[in-house]
Amino acid sequence: GIESQLKSALAPSQLNGIDASLVNTVRPSSEAVVSDFNANDSDGSLWVAHGGQISVYDWNLSHTATVRTHLDYITSVKRVRPEIAAVCSLSGWGLHLYNMANGSRVDSFEWVDPTDVRIYKARVHAIADSEDSIYASYECQHGENCVLRIDKSAMKISSEIGRMTGNSAKNMVPRKLAFLSEMGILVGSSVTSGAFGYSGYIRIWDPRTREVVWETNEPGSGRSSRFGDSFADVAVDYDRLSLFKLCSKSGDLGVADLRKLSDDPWVYLKEKNLSMRNVGGNGSGNFVVCCYRKQAFVGREGELEVWSRTVADEDEGTASEESYRRNYVDKAEDSERGIIKKIEGG
Repeated sequence: GIESQLKSALAPSQLNGIDASLVNTVRPSSEAVVSDFNANDSDGSLWVAHGGQISVYDWNLSHTATVRTHLDYITSVKRVRPEIAAVCSLSGWGLHLYNMANGSRVDSFEWVDPTDVRIYKARVHAIADSEDSIYASYECQHGENCVLRIDKSAMKISSEIGRMTGNSAKNMVPRKLAFLSEMGILVGSSVTSGAFGYSGYIRIWDPRTREVVWETNEPGSGRSSRFGDSFADVAVDYDRLSLFKLCSKSGDLGVADLRKLSDDPWVYLKEKNLSMRNVGGNGSGNFVVCCYRKQAFVGREGELEVWSRTVADEDEGTASEESYRRNYVDKAEDSERGIIKKIEGG
């Protein structure tokens, strides 16, 4: 019974972006380039995909296990049960479940449609899960895509959600999925970039009816206030039931209340500190946003910043332009480590 006492004694305080500092760097011993990772908030463990392997690090970031999969390169990994990892690869097809205790593949799921011969060797782009289901977005070679819902208890595909043809930016496969158990909705988003800028969509489904309950396309609908400043990344705040988006040109951060969605629900946060108002907002480069414990972490190229609510605004239900304040998480030398590709909290 000493482990729980040891955890509480060694565990750091709740993550506060304003006071955060680098504590450790995880480098897998083989195929050390990390392609994806999953930070688990329940037990503090970290599941890291590198090459075709998955390594598990416990709450103390000590290496506990490494499993070799049949894939050459894993692009997404998600813990869906205490010892089960869901993995996929854009160089392969299907969703695969691996038991991290013994290294065996316990199941796999492919998208098939006997009435449509085009549905063949579909690749998985994003994975999300709820208490009883796994959600995965599949795409075939010609662009046909959908989200499949997999029943965890029966380990069978239970329904198909949001089938699209993929012939335009607003019909691309969802590259991010998030399930909000409190509202019972599935949020999917996709962003593409090219010579003419960014374009994409945010779409919300009700998995029970498989119907779209709200969506926005950029450029397109809901852009009356900021046409031409499409989002570069999207994140869901599970604690505040909000959506965050990071604009591609201005670099501004917008927030929308999921309970009060409209055609243009965005409130764009304004920096209170005049000296920092124009810092990091040139809009060009690699953008990443992640929400964790009522905070929004933003990566701009190699710089990491956090937006958090002030104490005075903490009890207010809705966000205003000045209800968040921004601080830099890292030091100048940390931003030189490289481009930030993904952020997760745990």
